[in-house]
Amino acid sequence: MLARVWSASIVGIDAVKVGVEVDVSGGLPGIVILGLPDSAIQESKERVKATLKNAGFAFPMRKIVINLTPADLRKEGPAFDLPISVGILAASEQVKADLLGDFLFLGEVSLDGSLRPVAGVLPIAATAQKMGISGLVVPVDNAQEAAVVEGLAVYGCNHVADVVDLLNNPRNYKPVQLNQTIETAQETFLNLADLQDVKGQAHARRALEIAAAGGHNLIFVGPPGSGKTMLARRLSGILPPLSFSESLEVTRIHSVAGLLKNRGSLVRDRPFRSPHHSASGPSLVGGGTFPRPGEISLSHRGVLFLDELTEFKRDVLEFLRQPLEDGYVTISRTKQSVTFPAQFTLVASTNPCPCGYYGDTIQGCTCSPRQREQYWAKLSGPLMDRIDLQVAVNRLKPEEILQQPTGESSKSVAGRVQKAREQATIRFQEQENLQCNAQMQSRHLQKWCNLDDASRNLLEAAIRKLGLSARASDRILKVARTIADLAGDENLKPQHVAEAIQYRTIDRMQ
Repeated sequence: MLARVWSASIVGIDAVKVGVEVDVSGGLPGIVILGLPDSAIQESKERVKATLKNAGFAFPMRKIVINLTPADLRKEGPAFDLPISVGILAASEQVKADLLGDFLFLGEVSLDGSLRPVAGVLPIAATAQKMGISGLVVPVDNAQEAAVVEGLAVYGCNHVADVVDLLNNPRNYKPVQLNQTIETAQETFLNLADLQDVKGQAHARRALEIAAAGGHNLIFVGPPGSGKTMLARRLSGILPPLSFSESLEVTRIHSVAGLLKNRGSLVRDRPFRSPHHSASGPSLVGGGTFPRPGEISLSHRGVLFLDELTEFKRDVLEFLRQPLEDGYVTISRTKQSVTFPAQFTLVASTNPCPCGYYGDTIQGCTCSPRQREQYWAKLSGPLMDRIDLQVAVNRLKPEEILQQPTGESSKSVAGRVQKAREQATIRFQEQENLQCNAQMQSRHLQKWCNLDDASRNLLEAAIRKLGLSARASDRILKVARTIADLAGDENLKPQHVAEAIQYRTIDRMQ
């Protein structure tokens, strides 16, 4: 007898509907799985066999052919355990097949019949709702995550026997209701990092505020102990909260990556990712046989912090150039190509030289000019062009450390950032893909960054003196636009451009 059960597979951060066709017929006992399954799906043959026997069901000792459609799409993961189990039971007439066309099944099975949670349930639930699937059957630990999607009946089950009873007696079961308390309860340690802890460093704090208000990339350069890392880790605390659509985007990415700690809750805080400098290129941009999001996608709508930037391999850093410009990354493999979103704010920190003390007023530098040149050669000109704010951070003197008063809190800075963002939102209300000033293109600069004669002359002089590229000059205009927004000014003024120019003074520092 033939039975068809619906499931789904993840491609990038989207889902594709997959049909699980099960045919139980005469022949030597055995299970054959077709349709480009991976090793985890091939192993499900023995897993499902033991599961159904231990759960008290009769396993048909006949030839079983399982076909996963579409046949040319590669499938992976243990989430097909449950639909395969249900398909075998339906084909052997141990469960009613009336509702199989209305439900989509996901879940890994244990040998005792219990269901284990799987990754990527949220994007699958969203796809199921769009395709008109009326119900989604998942392990109980995934139920709250799937229930975030409105208009979809989600049923959470603990055991294969519960799934069978649901199909045979659907009136005895009600869909899971989203726990609103859980949905809004998620918090992270990032909320504890406050700018109030930072003493002095007014110039660096100002740059941090501009970066948050305009979504600009930022690098801190200074000797050890100057507070670069401390400042960078407080950027997330002054960023505006995620909107619902942004929160859903971020949650989908983290769901695919299997990083959701509180299932059933949207990610409310902007991501903050800080990979070690030994990270490889694929770990940053994503990859694998079945492409998975990398650090730049996991930091989508948030912050990617690269501490000790010059310790990263140069070829790894070059991978960032295209995502920084486009806001997405495309991973191409022989049989598959997927696109991941990657709109993040890059924050980096580095020492000015190998010994770390070049330009320091307290301790002298021991590096030769050649050593400093080789040190900065790790950062290419095109990469530095894409970093809007380049800030020198000096160490505080002993008397400043002991006498400096407490700095301004993150809460008050975040208020100014929010007002600047709101001003930009009003400006971009007719532009679908613009959320902040850093995302503006040349055509937008011509419309919203008009310069008077004094400002134009100032910028032209800076381009000649610093040898800036066209991209770098555009980024100066974007930063000037953000500075004007923070000041509440509609038009750019010479003081806005002058302040923006000073953040390019360490271009190609040696």
